[in-house]
Amino acid sequence: MIFELQHTDQASEARTGLIHTDHGDIRTPIYMPVGTDGSVKAVHFRELKEQIKAQIILGNTYHLYLRPGLEILKAAGGLHRFIGWDRPMLTDSGGFQVFSLSGIRKLTEEGCQFQSNIDGSRHFFTPENVIDKERILGADIIMALDECPPGLSDYTYAKESLGLTQRWLDRGIRHFQETQPLYGFRQSLFPIVQGCTYKDLRQEAAQYCADKGADGYAIGGLAVGEPAEVMYEMIEIVNAILPQNRPRYLMGVGTPWNILEAIERGVDMFDSVMPSRDGRNALLFTYNGTINMRNKKWEMDFSPIDSEGCETDRITSKAYLHHLFKAKEILAMQIGSIHNLAFYLRLVTDARQHIEQGDFVQWKSSVIGQMQKRI
Repeated sequence: MIFELQHTDQASEARTGLIHTDHGDIRTPIYMPVGTDGSVKAVHFRELKEQIKAQIILGNTYHLYLRPGLEILKAAGGLHRFIGWDRPMLTDSGGFQVFSLSGIRKLTEEGCQFQSNIDGSRHFFTPENVIDKERILGADIIMALDECPPGLSDYTYAKESLGLTQRWLDRGIRHFQETQPLYGFRQSLFPIVQGCTYKDLRQEAAQYCADKGADGYAIGGLAVGEPAEVMYEMIEIVNAILPQNRPRYLMGVGTPWNILEAIERGVDMFDSVMPSRDGRNALLFTYNGTINMRNKKWEMDFSPIDSEGCETDRITSKAYLHHLFKAKEILAMQIGSIHNLAFYLRLVTDARQHIEQGDFVQWKSSVIGQMQKRI
């Protein structure tokens, strides 16, 4: 994987770039729709390409390992072929999911034993066998196994957790270097910067990861309950250390305004379940503010969802979508998901354009307040 840094904003750390992978190029900054089980919920891949304009999607190692299972995925020739997606893909390590299974997992130096949330069966993830799993999945970008500690962890726990993550990273990199991709195209391994909200731990983690000379880097453990301003501070601390000539991926973040603030601080890649989850639950994001489509005020509003949005936005009225949600029609969830995902891709595309034009900070300031209002 090659990252080509193209433009840098003069008034901030925002930048644009181009990631070259064997499944195609990715223009950054970029939002990546989340396909946890090999599917972006309620959305067909045709819509992902034609309306949403997705350049890269995510799969989740934990969920795909449990179901359908690696035997099936390997027989299919990897996740790309199994689901019929011919563009770039990223898989996480499953670490966040495993460590969120409070009460049914046990952490050791060797790895993490856990019970399946599906059937209660016991499994064991190590830095090495997670690499093996992600080789079978075959994504273009894969994540190293880390521990994602609770956001409010005390300093002692956060430091011990970071030490474990770093030792796991060394083992994962070594195994990655000892193994080969299975399907004839290259894979890139991203380390994950942890450290909770402690400045010195984040600095240590960022430097430790930067010293590995990886193709790119992820920032984990944020947007887990800390104030937004603290999250932005941690991003600034980490990005001051991570290499300028490699992509930076902020994991699991977040709202449209979170994304713009992070772009201003030098982040290139984002994922979040928020747009599709909120879309399925009638909450739509727009430049004019957020809309709850269940509110009665839309019952007689025959204007388009968004006249500047994707095709679905332009041909669907607010009144019709309101009716679909009130009637609990499946189509409502599909339309809501398409709208929000398309808006997120439109947002990062617009950000890229304004970075190239040299007025990103002014543009961001002009739109960010309105987006946060409830219409």
